[in-house]
Amino acid sequence: MKPFLKWAGNKFAIIDRIKAVLPAGNRLIEPFAGSAAVFLNTDFDSAILSDVNEDLMTLYHYLQKDGERFIGYCNTFFAKEMNDSDTYYQFRKMFNSLTDARLRAALFLYFNRHGYNGLCRYNNKGEFNVPFGRYTKPYFPAEEMAQFHRKIQGVTLLKQGFVETMEMAQPGDVIYCDPPYVPLTETANFTSYSSGGFGIKEQQTLAELAKSLSKKGVHVVISNHDTTFTQTAYESAKIVSFQVRRFISCKGDARGQANEMLALFGDEEILAG
Repeated sequence: MKPFLKWAGNKFAIIDRIKAVLPAGNRLIEPFAGSAAVFLNTDFDSAILSDVNEDLMTLYHYLQKDGERFIGYCNTFFAKEMNDSDTYYQFRKMFNSLTDARLRAALFLYFNRHGYNGLCRYNNKGEFNVPFGRYTKPYFPAEEMAQFHRKIQGVTLLKQGFVETMEMAQPGDVIYCDPPYVPLTETANFTSYSSGGFGIKEQQTLAELAKSLSKKGVHVVISNHDTTFTQTAYESAKIVSFQVRRFISCKGDARGQANEMLALFGDEEILAG
């Protein structure tokens, strides 16, 4: 099932790799929900989706609650006359001072499909600042949204940090984590690295928490770049390494292969052999 959102680091392309590692369990917990690709393509009895991005979780909330009615409302923002830079920047200015949660959720989807490369980015003031994307005819994901609405019924949606969400886990739960990745090369200055406030301290906290929960009967799988740092941080886990195509640059010749990993905490048999 394809996510309805464009999302940096979307795991739909490697979902089969993730499913091959992901243990069976009573409940799926995703503390970094993003596009929810793993949730959409697995069948746990229940689930918790959480993310620190309030706009993302508000969009999911309205889609969960209102379904077709909300989808129709969002579709009104995909009219041809709304696909121009003046309208986009007027909407963006309005969005950054908006208190109407339903309208804000619909505009968040509009930006996702009309903004540059589907990016989700905020400045230091918390203002959404992605530029206009200049697409000829932005795609409105009506069917994907309808599928998401059906799938997400009964799911717990939370706007909070990964620590609070992971600490909700009970024995038998499965946690899938897709945090902001560590820098790919050792030349990057990791001590000053931060993506949305997610730096070295948070990376270490995540690894330690995964290890601690695995001793309590909770399985944890983490995606990340395969680097010296992650190999060390996840040394108590079973690790699967592989290469994926990078789509960081808009220039085709600047795209290449990146080393990624899946680290499994808490099950010695899943990756055996």
